[in-house]
Amino acid sequence: MPAERTLHVSESNVDVIVFPDAAAAVRSAAERIARIVAESVAARGKAVLGLATGATPEKVYDDLAARVRAGTLSFRDVTTYNLDEYYPIQPVDPRSYRSYMQRFLFDRVDLAPNRAHVLDGTVPEAATAAHAAEFDRWIDADGGLDLQLLGIGRNGHIGFNEPSELAVEAFASQPTRVVGLHPITKTDAIREFGSLEAVIPRALTMGVRQILAARTILMLATGPHKAPIVARALKGPLTANVPASLLRTVADKVVWLVDEPAAAELG
Repeated sequence: MPAERTLHVSESNVDVIVFPDAAAAVRSAAERIARIVAESVAARGKAVLGLATGATPEKVYDDLAARVRAGTLSFRDVTTYNLDEYYPIQPVDPRSYRSYMQRFLFDRVDLAPNRAHVLDGTVPEAATAAHAAEFDRWIDADGGLDLQLLGIGRNGHIGFNEPSELAVEAFASQPTRVVGLHPITKTDAIREFGSLEAVIPRALTMGVRQILAARTILMLATGPHKAPIVARALKGPLTANVPASLLRTVADKVVWLVDEPAAAELG
């Protein structure tokens, strides 16, 4: 099997690491997360991770859980903050991201329950802004994110920061907040909800500000269905209409990990 390769995207002056298949990309993501945990714990006694959900991160969490079982990784000194949660939703609902994280990571590693933070889909409507602001304060009080794991939506969203007509500077400063879901996002959520009508149309999402402030950002994209939006994010205009394109504003700390199918339109 051919080794990974580095592809330079001249339009954005960004290097992308391209792997022969999704499994190799996932393995690299897990290795990088494990290394950052070790380095951060050694440097400041703790590691603060921003985590994502979706089909591809499941495999990353499988890898991390295996490392914990093998004794080569520990989450004892780790604190986590998840990107998003549907709103409103009960945490025990199997479609919630709290439930997802319990299944795929939290229940499989030595992470203290009070260090595993997911936005709360049960807060009263009138308290959502206060809850979102508190989430940001918690991250800031923890010294910010050592690492943020990201996926990319087919419309370019990161977290549930959906395409916007805002100026880039205004969009980049968006805090954690309640958002309405984009039609493409709702269509993609049919996989979890069973029908378009059943999809919860709103969510709480970590803001772009916190994502871009992370000391390391891993963007993991696999599969041919991600090729068009990966190309738009890296070769198209820098615009809030493609939220992932804003990663180019902090390109020195972003690592793009993609498989060959997802890189197909990068040239």
